[in-house]
Amino acid sequence: MSDKAIITCSITGVLTDPNQHHVPVTPEQLAQEARRAYDAGASVVHVHFRRQEEGKGHLPSWDPAVARACVDAMRAACPELIINQTTGVVGPDYQGPLDCLRATRPEMAACNAGSLNYLKTRSNGSWAWPPMLFDNQPAKVKDFLDVMAETGTLPEFECFDVGIVRCVGMYVETGMYRGLPEYNFVMGVESGMPADPDLLPILLRLKIKDAPWQTTLIGRSEIWPTHLRTAELGGHLRSGLEDTFYLPDGSKVTSNAPLIEQLARYARDVGREVATPREARQMLHLAA
Repeated sequence: MSDKAIITCSITGVLTDPNQHHVPVTPEQLAQEARRAYDAGASVVHVHFRRQEEGKGHLPSWDPAVARACVDAMRAACPELIINQTTGVVGPDYQGPLDCLRATRPEMAACNAGSLNYLKTRSNGSWAWPPMLFDNQPAKVKDFLDVMAETGTLPEFECFDVGIVRCVGMYVETGMYRGLPEYNFVMGVESGMPADPDLLPILLRLKIKDAPWQTTLIGRSEIWPTHLRTAELGGHLRSGLEDTFYLPDGSKVTSNAPLIEQLARYARDVGREVATPREARQMLHLAA
């Protein structure tokens, strides 16, 4: 088990409405929240970019100028912070995420490692949104990996289901990716893996030996036992307003900082220290 836990703050999310929740949208807001997360113990910030026009802040943006402005603001507020930006997009047109990678050249970026029927139902049995496929076929994954290699970006392989974990091993076997992959077990999407601590030992058996891993846990107060088990098993930790608004006691937060503070507390409770950005770079073999 690593004695240092890298903490990632998922600072804003995909479609969360800033008129309903306290998610940062503008470069200035992202910089402020990044600083709060950093001060609370985060070494990495996972960021989605949003439209900057009035009334459009709940929608994603793939404008490279927006991406640069957001990343530059966070880097100015926290020069040591590691930026991990999203690339997730549905459909065959994913030039926007590739352009954003080239514009910002982040140290890390999400690489969605497989496809998932992205579904959710309401209590009355109706669909929460029209059933959709989050498509990440191997050719699409390879295009992202090729651009990440070009930009010097470490891919974080997001795995929404057990079979996707196994696919990452195949990407290494076939030479699509060289080196030890960094796994992110995404748990809590209703049609994907549940946020269940008993699932973690199975996932650890399926990943490549010695490869670093973390969990992303989506839900309410019920996700926290799996965060604690992640800390106990040596995984790295992630939370933020993209993943939850709720602390273990069920209280609702209005900033990322209390979520990051809770993860840091869990790490220390099991005898681990929280990695600084410098230590995180060494652990992930990022350029200093």
